[in-house]
Amino acid sequence: MTKNTRKEAPALPLNTIMSGDCIEAMNSLPEESVDLIFADPPYNLQLRGDLHRPDNSKVDAVDDDWDQFDSFRIYDDFTREWLKAARRILKPNGAIWVIGSYHNVFRLGAELQNQGYWLLNDVVWRKSNPMPNFRGKRFTNAHETLIWASKGEGAKYTFNYDALKALNEGVQMRSDWVLPICNGGERLKDEDGEKAHPTQKPQSLLHRLLVATTNPGDVVLDPFFGTGTTGAVAKMLGRDFIGIEREEKYRKVAEKRIKAIRKFDSEALTVTASKRAEPRVPFGQLVERGMLRPGEQLMSMNGRHKAKVRADGTLIGNDIKGSIHQVGAHLEGAPSCNGWTYWTYQREGKNVPIDLLRQQIRAEMN
Repeated sequence: MTKNTRKEAPALPLNTIMSGDCIEAMNSLPEESVDLIFADPPYNLQLRGDLHRPDNSKVDAVDDDWDQFDSFRIYDDFTREWLKAARRILKPNGAIWVIGSYHNVFRLGAELQNQGYWLLNDVVWRKSNPMPNFRGKRFTNAHETLIWASKGEGAKYTFNYDALKALNEGVQMRSDWVLPICNGGERLKDEDGEKAHPTQKPQSLLHRLLVATTNPGDVVLDPFFGTGTTGAVAKMLGRDFIGIEREEKYRKVAEKRIKAIRKFDSEALTVTASKRAEPRVPFGQLVERGMLRPGEQLMSMNGRHKAKVRADGTLIGNDIKGSIHQVGAHLEGAPSCNGWTYWTYQREGKNVPIDLLRQQIRAEMN
C-alpha cells in the first residue's frame, strides 16, 4: 500500500499579523491565495540632518531605521524581491496597490512593469491639510501617488465602478482624491503620547480603495502593516486581512486597534453593484418567452419613433432593421443607443420600459 506523500498547502493565517521580514513571510504563504495587496513600503526619504520649523522647533520626520537604505541599488534590490514575492501569492485576477512619494514611486512603477504587472491607474492622493515646506526652498509636498496594477494584462480584476460613483454623489470617481492626512483623534499615540507611527495612513484612503477594488470575503494582504489601518478597515468592511510587520511596537498597537473594531452588518457591507456584472439577457429571450410578441409595436421613450418586434429578436423601423440598440441609434441619428432604456411597450394603455422585462428575468436567475 503506497503512502500519499503529497504536501497539503499551508492554511492562510487570516485576520492575523505575521511577524518578521515581509519577503520571507510572503514566500511562506500559498501561491495564488490573495485577492488584493496594499503596500506602503519604506519611502527611502534620504533625509540629511534634522528639519526645523521657523520657530526652531524640531519636525518629527521619518528617520526610523526601517526607512534607511545605503544606496538606490540596495533599495531597488529590496523592491524587486518583495514585489516578486507579492506577485507569486496574488490570484490570477488579483491586483496590487502601492503608495509612495516622489522619492520612490517612480522606482516602484518601473519595477512593477519589469515584473509583468499591468498598470491600471495612478491615483494622486491630494492632501487637504499637508505639512508646509518649512525651508521655503521647494513647493509644499501636498500629495502622494498610488499605483493600481493587476497581476497581468487581461486579468479580470475587481472594480466596483458604480459603488465609487455612488460614493461620489453620482459623479464618476476621478483619479485625484482629496483626503486629509491622518491627524486628530484618528492619529494613534504610543505610551508617551507621541505618534505611534510616522506615516499612518488615514482610514478614508483605505476605505475608498477597498470599496473600489475588493468584495466582502476577499483576502487583503498588507506586507508593511504598521499600525494596521488596512486591517482595521478590512475588518469593518467584511474583508479578511493578513498583515506582515517586523516591528513589535507597531504590531502591539495594531492588534489593540483591530480588536476594538466592529464589523459592519451584512446589509451595510453591500455596495452598489455594477450593471455589467449582472447576467446578460438577450432581447430575443423576451420574444421566445412570449413576454413580447412578433409584430408587437415598441415606442421610443421620447415618443418620436416606433418599431416592430421580429421573430428573431430584432426590430424593424422605417428603413432600418437590427438590434434594439442599432435601430434606436439609427432613428435618433446617434452614434450609439441603449435600447433597453430607449424602447417601451404598451400594456393597459401605458408605456412600460422593456428593461422591466429584463429585470424580471434576472430576478428569476438569482
